[in-house]
Amino acid sequence: MTRHRQATTPPKEAKLFRNNRSQAVRIPVEFELPGDKVLISREGDRLVIEPVRKSGLTALLAQWAKEPPLGPEDDFPEINDSPVKSEDIF
Repeated sequence: MTRHRQATTPPKEAKLFRNNRSQAVRIPVEFELPGDKVLISREGDRLVIEPVRKSGLTALLAQWAKEPPLGPEDDFPEINDSPVKSEDIF
């Protein structure tokens, strides 16, 4: 995993609280992360929270490669798409 470090912001105290059986942290607005999922890891006594990045084209193509090809049960409607004649353009 490659980490891209951006400019460091000064630390700010945040509130810890319980959410059922999990401990949660209230993230101040200036540290807000995009999306709705994060990766969390531990580096010594530090917790590192990173946004889950959207998959790129390579991941999408790999996912499509795992799906079964279209079969005879996958009927598509007939489309009347005749070629355009040059006199229809002008």
